[in-house]
Amino acid sequence: MKPLILCSIGRAVTALDALTSREAVEVRRVPILPTLASLDAERATVVIVDRALVHSTAGDLGALTALAAQAALLGVGELGETEPPDGFPTDLLCGFIAADSATLSARVAIQGALRHAAALVAAHRAVRLEDRSATDVHELTKIGVALSTERDLLALLELILSQARRLSGADAGSLYLVQRNDPAPASLRFKLSQNHTLPNLPFSEFEIPIDHTSLAGYAASTSEPLIIPDVYLLPDNVSYKQNRSFDEKFGYRTRSMLVIPMRTHLDEIIGVLQLINRKRTPEARLSSPEVVDREVLPFDTRSVDLVTALASQAAVAIENGRLYEDIERLFEGFVTAAVTAIESRDPTTSGHSSRVATFTCGLAEAIDRVSDGPYRAVRFSKDQMRELRYAGLLHDFGKVGVREQVLVKQKKLYPSDLSIIKHRFQFLLQRADLQYESERAEYLFTYGKDRYADVLANLEHARRGSREELQHFLDAIVRANEPTILPEGTFEELTEINERVFVDFDGVEKPLLSDEELRYLMINKGNLDPRERREIESHVSHTFRFLEQIPWTRALKGIPTIAHGHHEKLNGKGYPRQISGDAIPIQTRMMTISDIYDALTATDRPYKRAVPAERALDILRDEAKEGALDSALLEAFIAAEVFRAR
Repeated sequence: MKPLILCSIGRAVTALDALTSREAVEVRRVPILPTLASLDAERATVVIVDRALVHSTAGDLGALTALAAQAALLGVGELGETEPPDGFPTDLLCGFIAADSATLSARVAIQGALRHAAALVAAHRAVRLEDRSATDVHELTKIGVALSTERDLLALLELILSQARRLSGADAGSLYLVQRNDPAPASLRFKLSQNHTLPNLPFSEFEIPIDHTSLAGYAASTSEPLIIPDVYLLPDNVSYKQNRSFDEKFGYRTRSMLVIPMRTHLDEIIGVLQLINRKRTPEARLSSPEVVDREVLPFDTRSVDLVTALASQAAVAIENGRLYEDIERLFEGFVTAAVTAIESRDPTTSGHSSRVATFTCGLAEAIDRVSDGPYRAVRFSKDQMRELRYAGLLHDFGKVGVREQVLVKQKKLYPSDLSIIKHRFQFLLQRADLQYESERAEYLFTYGKDRYADVLANLEHARRGSREELQHFLDAIVRANEPTILPEGTFEELTEINERVFVDFDGVEKPLLSDEELRYLMINKGNLDPRERREIESHVSHTFRFLEQIPWTRALKGIPTIAHGHHEKLNGKGYPRQISGDAIPIQTRMMTISDIYDALTATDRPYKRAVPAERALDILRDEAKEGALDSALLEAFIAAEVFRAR
């Protein structure tokens, strides 16, 4: 771009015509002093200032001062006037000549002014470059922070590509990740695409080889960037080619392209960033060939530097993201193994942990949506939802520390105890038969057949009465052995059985039902006596002690506390610590509701009957009325029908 000299209309200055005729500069005549906004900051400009132009500022020294910061001001006087007259801005001038100065002198003065103007342009350019560099560093720092905090790999890739496009002004872009295929050679997997002009493009992943046949493959295999002004005009001697099928299918025109390999701190290529069509106007849509011709620019050095810096940050972030995913998979495997261990010890509760986790997370999502009530301001972050899910899955892990016979106990009596009782009654039934046969034979031996039919009828009646009574007692014991969800039963009949005696094999008189057996059968709720219940309840403490040993991340550190309190009640009547009110975290309160509901409605518990959903909700409402459960959370659980999410 030629330098510009601005001169007052009608002002004759020696040497100007000679400079113009040689096309070294462009000269324009102006009626008034130019404004700063009318000048091109990238063009060396000299303003020849005479009295007419000075007077046109109406004494506005500020305008002249601002102008002198961007353009060289060369003063010109009248004929024979070699010094600036009064009123001239002497301090702002880079030189002064008389109107009739010799051509050589005038030329030297003008050339000096042109050099000063070029220096001003260079200085402004340096300042702008410094400002832009500072802005670029600031932008890259912000992006680096964003990349370091994003742990979801897909979201991370979206962020990388969108920021690369923003920094470079690219209309479109794609991102490939290196796919390790041991023992087969590694390849590039197409993971993401963005296009401002065509935002709703269909997407599907595919793989390409890491070789010199494709642009991305070439960049990955050579570790070198590709900067291409027009991919349709590639030199004949290059090995890579641009596949035009996309452009032909969707009516797009791919022109300028920047392909940057993403290299980790260990100098390992982890992926390729491909940017397409750098634009003059970021928001422009490349809707026609004419728009493409007008808007699309080659990627410049600044774009390459910025995207290369971003690619380095991105590679580290992707590597960290993959590592985080590996850790997540490892932890998921651990949790799955832990749940499997729980359920292998107690197969009757299979699926309980998963359902409690599902219900609890569903309730948290419902609370996120409420707009009134005590929890209207409560919102759960992504990390808190993960924490809640893991706490739900692991809340019963402490059952591994409970004796198996107690853990899997299905009835009030252990199977071996009920078997002993049944054998006892079978012995007594057989004894009744034996007594019948003995008395019948003794009568025949003593009295013969005299009145034998009447005696036999009486003996048969007595035997039948004895057998029916024993069977009635046994049926009562079997019925009493069934657990109940709510307290019920008076057990008078069991007491009567306990008071009856029989003589065993050794001739020792014993109660028909022992005191220990009676104690178990008289459990009026559930199937556990107080000692067994304390042992089962200890699983909560076992869970807490186990989970507390795990070095949780900061985002998951609340898991032990959340799981620890899932049997606590708001009224302090829960266990193991009998804490109440606000001492119980909201996450734990939600888990308590979910745990009770699933325990009531589960169909896989042989020690109790499943309760219909409506009845289970009524029981939960009763608990809430008694102050045991959080009524606001329960109503959200019911209103959102969280209980249907199985």
